[in-house]
Amino acid sequence: MKIVIAGAGSIGCYCGALLAAVGHSVTLLGRTRVLDPIRAQGLTATDFSGLHCTVPADQLTLSEDPACLSEAELIIVTVKSGATPEMATLIAAHAPAKSPVLSWQNGMDNTRILRGALPGRDVRAGMVPFNVVPTDAATYHRATSGEIVIETGPDALARHLSTPDLPVTESDRIEAVQWGKLVINLNNALNALSGLTLQSQLLDRNWRRLMADQMAEALRVLTAAGIDVASTTPLPAWMTPHILRLPTPLFTRIAAKMLTIDPSARTSMAYDLMAGRATEIDSLQGEIIKLGRETAIPTPINSRVAQLIHQAPSKPLTVDQIIP
Repeated sequence: MKIVIAGAGSIGCYCGALLAAVGHSVTLLGRTRVLDPIRAQGLTATDFSGLHCTVPADQLTLSEDPACLSEAELIIVTVKSGATPEMATLIAAHAPAKSPVLSWQNGMDNTRILRGALPGRDVRAGMVPFNVVPTDAATYHRATSGEIVIETGPDALARHLSTPDLPVTESDRIEAVQWGKLVINLNNALNALSGLTLQSQLLDRNWRRLMADQMAEALRVLTAAGIDVASTTPLPAWMTPHILRLPTPLFTRIAAKMLTIDPSARTSMAYDLMAGRATEIDSLQGEIIKLGRETAIPTPINSRVAQLIHQAPSKPLTVDQIIP
């Protein structure tokens, strides 16, 4: 297929490389600072299991011009949540009406925004469970495990997209899957505030207890709102806080069966905070805080974490500094 990755950042470049490697015609629509290194040396995708895939630049189309959307047979939106309205407008102006649009983004509002701007089009939600970080110019490293899930629809898109290194499945409960991912992603902010790798953070029981308390608070809100939550791990969502609170030796044995994490992995929000870029905190903790107001369920932990991210502390914080 002719696929346009609309917003070539870490997720978009990583997935774009693997889709191009199996023969899709991939266009990366992005910023010059991202595309110029790819023009110079090709695009490389690596992962925690030893994957190393380099796609030469001449096997990709690299564009800063949204007019490239006019050639798309499929559009995969990977911009940060705050840029979704602008991208939706560009898709409406340039892309063929028959081309499906997939949202591979964090948060719950992106698909609604895209559908509002693209009435009558095939717009589907998706969930990308893994973390990707830039490790060098034009090199993107997948640091955690998991499979992409997209909303069930016509044309068996998941089967067409799925590759040995990038499995894609479909679900008719995609909103529940997205909520499950959001609950897990609440730790993005805690990881950013901690200054630790994910592995170091998960090996610290004090951090895990805070993760568990924040997650349990979110699940109380979602239950009160009558929202279905599908776990992104083999365990039910309600059980995850209990697992996080276990003693470290027991936790590590259970976690090793559920998730693989690169020792150097940090969340994308950690990199955004270090670089002084806007974060997606309002699409994560912000969703829980908003629902908490609507359901009259207090959200002190999520509110405190969101406040700290907005303040952008210059130094890593301890658990006691986050929740005194």
